[in-house]
Amino acid sequence: QVQLVESGGGLVQAGGSLRLSCAASGRTFSSYNMGWFRQAPGKQREFVAAISRSGGSTYYADSVKGRFTISRDNAKNTVYLQMNSLKREDTAVYYCAACTSSLLTFSLGAYDSWGQGTQVTVSS
Repeated sequence: QVQLVESGGGLVQAGGSLRLSCAASGRTFSSYNMGWFRQAPGKQREFVAAISRSGGSTYYADSVKGRFTISRDNAKNTVYLQMNSLKREDTAVYYCAACTSSLLTFSLGAYDSWGQGTQVTVSS
């Protein structure tokens, strides 16, 4: 498994931006599809975005499409989530996850390794 550490969360006003980073350990980062998920208080963890091993394919939840951008730098073993036009409903703990499956998926169960999460709070 790969170890994942998220950073970049914080408090931001509605309409603002944040960039989350997820650093992965190990030399096989480029063999994983990567995803971002989030969990708001009292709600189930939900899919946000995913990116393929090469970075050539991405996939977004409808709720963030057009506002969030997932990217990766395999040389730095890091995946990013650029979040723009933030809304109060984006408030959640954000997790990155790694998937060994060859399919780019939104399914939580397909992801093998998870980070500890980073809190994002959007105020009005």
